[in-house]
Amino acid sequence: MDLGLKGKVAVVTGGSVGIGLAVAEGLAAEGVQLVLCARNEARVVEAARAIAAQYGVKAVGVAADVAQAGGVDALLERTAEAFDGADILINNAGTGSNETIQDAPDDKWQYYWDLHTMAAVRLSRGLVPGMKRRGGGVILNNASICAKQPLGYEPIYNVTKAALMMFSKCLSNEVIKDNIRVNCINPGLVLTPDWKKTARELTASTGGDWQGYLDDIARKNAPIGRFASPEELAKFMVFLCSPCASYCVGSTFYVDGGWLNGLA
Repeated sequence: MDLGLKGKVAVVTGGSVGIGLAVAEGLAAEGVQLVLCARNEARVVEAARAIAAQYGVKAVGVAADVAQAGGVDALLERTAEAFDGADILINNAGTGSNETIQDAPDDKWQYYWDLHTMAAVRLSRGLVPGMKRRGGGVILNNASICAKQPLGYEPIYNVTKAALMMFSKCLSNEVIKDNIRVNCINPGLVLTPDWKKTARELTASTGGDWQGYLDDIARKNAPIGRFASPEELAKFMVFLCSPCASYCVGSTFYVDGGWLNGLA
């Protein structure tokens, strides 16, 4: 199926590994030009180079920390230089947390707020004017099932992802008049490098069966009984970026293998 995305420009944060990289590759396969952003310069530049070589699109790697206002400004400036704006914004940068509310200091709350919520606010604010000039656009925010169904060990992650979910709804109402569609994704278990790293660390002293550890998590939490691959999630996200999803506005989509216990 031709998704009608050829020649569009997308900005993808957290774009050098995992879900972000899979989305970038999926968009590139549809002929989308890319600005990939991540903190690790060598990795994001190499990811952009490899995508450009494989798919024949222009891809730019930008090293920036979008949890900082200055990092967002740098990304916006580089996007303007390379493409004079963007048609698609994928707010994907993020990471899990581990704390109790009682013990977590203010600076930890602030960091995750800036990373998960303010990065999306600042990038949307910076790119929406250009999307208007281009005749419309798409903003897709990658939150988490934890925005709806919290995990006990990461309250800061749960709260900031819930804020991202609400931000998506509010922004969608504000910009749909300009033909800019905003939606949110709440993934469940997705087998990213972070999950593998954590599993290896947790099983190192008990035999190292990290795959068995992950299989057990999937069996206990997801009715489908397994993790998703980043590519599975990316295919759905790419579809939502396309004109084929033109009536999808202001929604949150659960891609969780049935993990959500209740109605969305």
